[in-house]
Amino acid sequence: MIRTVPETTGEGIELYIRTYYSLLRSSGDVRIRSLEETHEGMRSSLHLGAETPDFDASAFLYAALRLPDCIYQARRIVLGQSEDVFRRGGLGDISAWPRVDARARRRRMQFDGKETIAAFVASVSDIDDLIPCLTAYQIEWNKLYRRLSTSQLGHALITGAARASAEAEALRQVLGISQEDLGRLGQVWGDCFDERFREVARRPLDLRVTSLARGFNDYRRAVESWWDDLVHAADGLYLDFRPVYFVSSNPHSLLNLLCGYAASRSSELIRFVMDADPEGLAEEWRRLEERGEAGAQANFLYYVQRAYLRAHPAETRALLDAELTAGIHRFDEPHALDIAAQVIDLHALDPARFDSRLQMPGLEALRASKALIVNVDYPLGFAAYHLLSQIASASTDLLGVYVMGKAATLNGRVGDVMIPNVVYDEHSRNTFLFKNCFLAHHLAPYLLYGTVFDNQKAVTVRGTFLQNREFMSVFYREGYTDLEMEAGPYLSAVYEDIYPQRYPVNEIVNLFINAPYDIGLLHYASDTPYSRRQTLLSKSLSYFGVDATYACSVAILRRIFEVEIGRLRDEAAWR
Repeated sequence: MIRTVPETTGEGIELYIRTYYSLLRSSGDVRIRSLEETHEGMRSSLHLGAETPDFDASAFLYAALRLPDCIYQARRIVLGQSEDVFRRGGLGDISAWPRVDARARRRRMQFDGKETIAAFVASVSDIDDLIPCLTAYQIEWNKLYRRLSTSQLGHALITGAARASAEAEALRQVLGISQEDLGRLGQVWGDCFDERFREVARRPLDLRVTSLARGFNDYRRAVESWWDDLVHAADGLYLDFRPVYFVSSNPHSLLNLLCGYAASRSSELIRFVMDADPEGLAEEWRRLEERGEAGAQANFLYYVQRAYLRAHPAETRALLDAELTAGIHRFDEPHALDIAAQVIDLHALDPARFDSRLQMPGLEALRASKALIVNVDYPLGFAAYHLLSQIASASTDLLGVYVMGKAATLNGRVGDVMIPNVVYDEHSRNTFLFKNCFLAHHLAPYLLYGTVFDNQKAVTVRGTFLQNREFMSVFYREGYTDLEMEAGPYLSAVYEDIYPQRYPVNEIVNLFINAPYDIGLLHYASDTPYSRRQTLLSKSLSYFGVDATYACSVAILRRIFEVEIGRLRDEAAWR
């Protein structure tokens, strides 16, 4: 079989990756400044303005949302896999350091309050994500500094004679940015807008990074610790003795579909929307009522439930009680990896609580099931390999692997769903061929606004910044239109669960033949980087991602129920 895919990621991207891994082998601090030239040279599709003196708001905001708000206060970022690694690296006991979270990236980070941030990394993908974000943030911050520091307004901001919010038009003129970009900075910095611009005017950034994350075994030990914590927390469920359906999705959609909380509080949720009008959604509810689409109305209630619980925190207890009654057990505060999980006991589920889209014949048979669903809040990149490898080796029986995640589409629109059966993995350079248990007709009835494309070809990339137009064009010409970050590592773990050897490198890997369980990959489009520079990566998918998220979640749960009902019938027939 001839495989026509690129052998490298492109010279500029490859040089950048080699540069930062080479420098991070140093025992001392590496200045982010030393990476700026190669970062600019790769011409990332997420940082098109890196080489220009003009401020690139999209790149800056993308990076800012994936770094803690205190990043401008730091001088040093230290990378490591566990508290033991940080302790051995001379940072002492960091458990007392306050935790500082990024808004758009799940990663445990802790700040000493002075100059050092300890960043936990679950795999090499965290390094491939963090280093470009730090570099892009520093490049763009320093562009703003250079403009402000030589201006009279900048001096006034430093001395407190002026406030950025009161001098918005003058600030915009000095920085040479649009009203829209200044508004976007205001959205990200919020109440800290004046303080942050005072810091921008005061000094440039000169971040340094040190990697204590040396060996592969440290990553393995971190995920083993995560699994041990999960087994201990789920003590009464006997997690390590029961068959498991593995799902990688998010921490809310499967639970909402199963526990019935939103339906039981529908009148309160609707009243809240009409009174508070969060995100201007009252008009959307009126439109959905007119159309009478039950699925879209349920999705809407699931979405506004989050705002409702923030406004009525006492109701959180009622939600958790509804989940426990439905056989759903949350583990939201893992100690090792920042990957939340839920364990769903199939025999304890109550079909009367289910979303109407999950109803099907035979659900009563689940009362005899001993199986569990382990749903993990999808990890970043290669951490998926470590996670599934651990679960597959520790579980009594793995019954299926179902993965739902965001992707960039090179030929569709935001909100579409891609179903691949070919995945090229940049980590292993393997091309995986497999039977995806999902086809378009499994999702189409539940996707109201997008389109489902099955029989697609996906590329697992190393990082969101580590792509440029040349890179995407090569794949696009060969029919690869689905760019994401986890499918390849998951399939590498599946390979090792099926075959008695490590996953190969740079081969065509056929998983059609020996896969003893379902493999289901669903990717919903959050970005269209090739057709136009329209991206939702610099902000949350928000309400407009709900349709695709719940269509995928419904398809996954229906498939698990179908497989388990069939398995239970086969077992009964053998008795």
